[in-house]
Order: sequence, then C-alpha cells, then structure tokens
Amino acid sequence: MTKRAVVTGASSGIGAATVRALRGSGWEVVAVARRADRLAALAEETGAVAMPGDVTDQASVDQLVAGVLAGGGVDALVNIAGGAFGVDSIAEGKFADWEKMYNVNVLGSLRMIKALLPALRDNGEGSVVLLTSTAGIVAYEGGGGYVAAKFAQHSMAGTLRLEEAEHNVRVIDILPGLVQTEEFSLNRLGGDQAAADKVYTGVEKPLLAEDVADVVAYSLNLPHHVNLDQIVMRPVAQAAAHKLIRK
Repeated sequence: MTKRAVVTGASSGIGAATVRALRGSGWEVVAVARRADRLAALAEETGAVAMPGDVTDQASVDQLVAGVLAGGGVDALVNIAGGAFGVDSIAEGKFADWEKMYNVNVLGSLRMIKALLPALRDNGEGSVVLLTSTAGIVAYEGGGGYVAAKFAQHSMAGTLRLEEAEHNVRVIDILPGLVQTEEFSLNRLGGDQAAADKVYTGVEKPLLAEDVADVVAYSLNLPHHVNLDQIVMRPVAQAAAHKLIRK
C-alpha cells in the first residue's frame, strides 16, 4: 500500500528536497508551504499534491488539515518549516525575531502535530519527523533565539516519543549542522547575500538540502518498528559545533 506524508516548509530548501526524496521512493506527498507559486511548480515537477498553508496561523492549519484528511489517511508528518532570524546577542536580542522563531519552529510544529496526531494514531504505524538542528543540543554565541527555539523543538520530540510509544507512533528527530541552502542564512542575515555567502566560504563540502532529505526518507522507509530516535548529521568539515575547517 502506498504511504502518504505531509511535508511542511516544502517551497524551498530541505522541505522541497524532502518532497522529491519521498516521491522518489514511492510516497504520496502533500506539500505544504505559504508560497503557492513555488508549491505549484514543485507539484508539477514531482507529482506531489500542493496545499498552501501557514503553520503559524491556527485557522490556516485547521483548513489545511481538513483538506489533507479529506484526501485520505496519513502515515507521516514531516515538520520541516522553520528558520532563524537575526544573529544578535541575548543582550541585544529583538523580541520580534525571537517570537517569529518560536512561532514557526516550535508552535508551528505543535499546531501540525496536534492536528494530525489522531490520524497518525488511527493509522497504527504513524511517524512524526521533526527537523531540529545541532543548535538544539549545543549553544553558541549570537544564536540565542534560534538555539532557544531548537532546544524547545528538540525537547518536544523527546517528550512526544515518550507519550506516543503506546500508540505505536514513531518520533524521529533529525539534527543537521551546517547545511547550505538557498534561503536559510540569507533570511537570518536580513537578506544580505554577501554575508550569507560568507557563512560557507572555504568550506569545501557543507551539507546540502538533498543530503538531509535523503536521511529523512531513509528514516521513514525503515521498517516501522525501527525508530532512529535522534540523528545528528554534520559535514566532515564540521567536526563539532565549534570546529569548522575552512580552506
């Protein structure tokens, strides 16, 4: 039987790559993001079903999930929607940036999980993936708001796993390190392309969106009784959060 996944944050980067990876391994995919034009192009390319929606807005999530469930059951929810905004110290932290990061990374995941968890329980072999970050396990200067949001999202994955094991819901936490995508650093640095490019300068092979997407697909394609609880992935050049080789 063909499995069906809902992937948020699907309009670019890791989300779009995850849609491609799951479609390539035979999944039906509902691709979710705010940018309808990008979703439509991705659906045309991959055969995914495009459903525009905003995980930071409860009414949008309610409408989205009603549409998803009208189309059938769900085997997996893949929470990719997220982001980092600003590089201020905590002393100089902007409340608007922190609120934005918490809303999309943490509350956005919570809205989607709460809405789809009954269907995932009913499935009998449901899975939830949360794309967190190594920022969720190691703090660093200038990352206060993002670190706080990803620590919260990481802890959510651990709590959900404990609570949902009795319902046979598999919870997978994927924590990438340095990933070069088209928008992550650009958004974080306020649209400064030169500063965004500098993040990756001299790093021969950072992770790419496709690398992370392959791991997402692999974790979901394993037999359901196998749960890769926590997957930390970094490029070889990034031996630890504080050690990055630049040439």
